[in-house]
Amino acid sequence: MMNFSQCRESGLISDLQRIVLSTPHLMNILKILRELDLPDAWLVSGAIYQTVWNRLTARSPMNGIKDFDVIYFDSCDLSYEAEDRVIQRVRAALPDLADRLEIKNQARVHFWFEQRFGHPYPQLETSLQSLENYASKTHAVAVRLTKMGTLDIQAPFGLQDIFALRLTPNTRLANEKTYREKAARMTRVWPELTVIPWPETASKQVAAKPLPVQN
Repeated sequence: MMNFSQCRESGLISDLQRIVLSTPHLMNILKILRELDLPDAWLVSGAIYQTVWNRLTARSPMNGIKDFDVIYFDSCDLSYEAEDRVIQRVRAALPDLADRLEIKNQARVHFWFEQRFGHPYPQLETSLQSLENYASKTHAVAVRLTKMGTLDIQAPFGLQDIFALRLTPNTRLANEKTYREKAARMTRVWPELTVIPWPETASKQVAAKPLPVQN
């Protein structure tokens, strides 16, 4: 297994670019997203970092990948019906992966998040702001294909954790349950992972500090 964990961030970005560019199903998704021209659209999270883990551990490219998360941001129409039209449009353009695509308008996540996960979610202004709220800093990576054919990569916490096969908690939200569940599944699929425990006091601290709500 190759060790990239001590590489500079710029080198890790180059390594991630090479991995994504050489993974056909990821490139297919990225090309379709560019063609559909959805507002502020990105391929994010598991499909990216899990592809890296499969490459580093010499596993098949699709090993352990449950879904492909696509985010976009459209604040002009916040209805579920509008979001569903986008979902159907993306799935129709990628029929071979349709049942694995998870497409969400980040402008409306705060409407349904608390009911599903039990704690509030801040109203966002861009798609990329969502990366800062993921249960693990390792999950916070986004990629899109530019019109020039290059990859735009965003990772607010850096790429070190991904290439070190390390799960690191992100305590911005009270996501401990989600973090533990994901860690349990991922260590079954990738036993090489190191899981940093969720801080014992983090959930209490987050709960005591209300999230900012925009009007």
